[in-house]
Amino acid sequence: MSNDHRIDPVCGMEVAAHQNESVYLGIHYAFCSQQCLDSFIAHPHLYVGMPGHKAPKQEGKEVLKRRSLRLAPALSTDQALLLSDALAAMMGVKKVLAEAYRIELTYDLLQVTAEQIEAKIAEIGISLGEGWPERLRLAFVHYQEECEVGNLEVQERHVHGSGH
Repeated sequence: MSNDHRIDPVCGMEVAAHQNESVYLGIHYAFCSQQCLDSFIAHPHLYVGMPGHKAPKQEGKEVLKRRSLRLAPALSTDQALLLSDALAAMMGVKKVLAEAYRIELTYDLLQVTAEQIEAKIAEIGISLGEGWPERLRLAFVHYQEECEVGNLEVQERHVHGSGH
């Protein structure tokens, strides 16, 4: 490989050194597409590791994430099928279950970002019509809030001034 080419750390393709370039920890990287660049920017450590540690990508591992979104009102059978098929067609999506009041989605963070999935869900919502873009967006936001609440540390309160 010459100095005017680099290996895309996301997909492994050889690309021009200045194509969709980015600098991370002082090292220049180039990418075959905006999608690969976006994936890298979202989680660079998954592709190039941390000092002294190999990245999951370098070790040939998958980094699976599962999201479960609750919906209201329910999807019709046709809407659930449309949503399921469109999400399943995305690179990196491993499993989709879309039914009435929920969507369960498993995807590989090395191949697709939450932002890319959110954009696809918004696109699908537009084709579903009837307020679905906003409903799907809210389901996505509520999932994030539930995760944040689940990650909060709960501490015992100390009541000052009581003799108990």
